[in-house]
This record gives sequence, C-alpha cells and structure tokens, in this order.
Amino acid sequence: MTKKHIYVYSPSSAVRDRSVIRRGVARLKALGHEVELDEAVFARHMRFAGDDETRLAAIHRAAASGADVALITRGGYGLTRILPGIRYKAVAKAIEKGTRFVGLSDFTAFQNAVLAKTGAVTWSGPALGEDFGVEGEPDDIMQDCFQDLVSGQGEGTGWQLPRSEETAKLVQVKDAVLWGGNLAIIAALAGTPWLPQVKGGILFLEDVHEHPYRIERMLTQLLYAGVLAGQKAIVLGHFTNYKPVPHDKGYRLQTVVDWLRAQVKCPVFTQLPFGHVPTKVCLPVGAPLHLAVEGRDAFLLWGHRH
Repeated sequence: MTKKHIYVYSPSSAVRDRSVIRRGVARLKALGHEVELDEAVFARHMRFAGDDETRLAAIHRAAASGADVALITRGGYGLTRILPGIRYKAVAKAIEKGTRFVGLSDFTAFQNAVLAKTGAVTWSGPALGEDFGVEGEPDDIMQDCFQDLVSGQGEGTGWQLPRSEETAKLVQVKDAVLWGGNLAIIAALAGTPWLPQVKGGILFLEDVHEHPYRIERMLTQLLYAGVLAGQKAIVLGHFTNYKPVPHDKGYRLQTVVDWLRAQVKCPVFTQLPFGHVPTKVCLPVGAPLHLAVEGRDAFLLWGHRH
C-alpha cells in the first residue's frame, strides 16, 4: 500500500498521557504512513484540548492539511459546544478532495453536524490513543479495517448476530443512509440544527459508562422526538463499562433491547463490532449502503459506492 498522510488533531478532551499518542504515531509509521501532529495536539484548557477557539482552529487546520486521513487523538467531551463555529463548507471541501475524517465517541457530534449541514460522509472508526496507542498490540481487525479505509479498499463489514436474532429468511435494506454513533451524543443533538433529518436510514448506536436504564432513557428521548420511527433499521453496537446494581432486580441491557423492539416497526439488530471496544470496524456516516441479514450473518455493504 502506498504511504498515506495522516493528520492527527485534538478536537475534544485533552490528551492525558503523551506516551499513548507517541506510541500510536509510531504504530502508524510502522504501517508505512506519514503522520503529522497538529500544533495544538497536546494543548490543555481545563479538561479540554485547548479552549474553544484553539480546538476550532485545529479542526480547520485538519481540513486544510490535504491529508488522506484526519484522525482524532481521543474523544471525551468538547465538540458539542463548538458546533456553531465550525466552517462546514471548508470541511466538506476537504472531504470532496479526499480527506477522510475518522473518529468516534464525542466525534459523533462533528460527524452528524457535518452530515446535517453538508451531506458529506465522515467515518466512524478508531481514535489514535485508545486504539493505536494501547500498551499491548492493537486489535488486528481494527487495524485491518483502518488500513482498508486508508487505502480506499473497504467495501463493507460483516458480523454474527446472537442466536436469539437468527432470521428464518433473508432480510434486506437497500440504499439506506447509515448514520448515528454514540447514543449520548445523538440524544444531546435531538431538537438542534446539528441532528441530521435522516428518513428511511440505518441508525447505529453505541455507548460506554451508561447503565441500561440511562440507555433506555436516551432511546426514549429519540423515540418521542420521532427520530426512531423514521428508520428502516436500528443496529446496536457495544454498550460497555457499566455496573449492574442489586436494585436492578433482573433489569439489564437485553431488557432495553426487548423494550426498543416493542416500540419500533423496523428490525433491531445487535452486536455490531463498533463502540468503546478494541475490535471495531470503520463505518461511513452519511453514505447510502445495503444491510443484509441471513440466519445469524449480518452485513453492511457500501462497495457499490466506489
């Protein structure tokens, strides 16, 4: 694969451990890429990676970099408060010229705002720190999917559903826009200009550190806001790092999934390999794609876009 230019910047929370970023950079270089660090990549203002203007400037430098990939250092919090200041036309122009903006978690706010304002496609995928900067070896599937994205060879992803979701016949959703990301961010954008008005789409969701009742509460918000009713399918990734409590009395994540299925007419599938987990695929947010499910095999396919 030819060497690609990866621009690394920090649009959300401050980097806590510089060695994680250095390790991630070394890994990307070992894969044969050229890595450029934004001048404010280690900036700090309270919990943020610099004040609002610093982080906006970093986003705009990433857009002007001409890089093949603009990759975030980490998520956290900070993008929702600067959405009005982003120059969306400049971001869309960069995407049109070939820059792929990649990230997850708090980055969901940027991705959905870009989709709402311009219709341009960004990518849900790894962050430099938590994925390439880990102490052990990076996850093979994550790394392979990122390499496919960088090279422009990615055509889709597949995974296996739980036995309880096995289908008796082929289920297909064709040419539906994939959108979504972190559930807390999507719920926070409801009722704002930054939530895309996607009808007949495929909504994918994941989250971390959220107890199932909080997940249900956020889904309820999207339900009552009319967001869920307009979708052709809902695909749930991983919801991790929460602690059940004795008070739950059997209430668990599966309870929430069962409740969601009773509220919507579209199919709801789970176990998409995406979220705050080592094994994560890259997903084109805003792209029309096909969903196909047969038995326990599920596929999201976008190769027809190339």
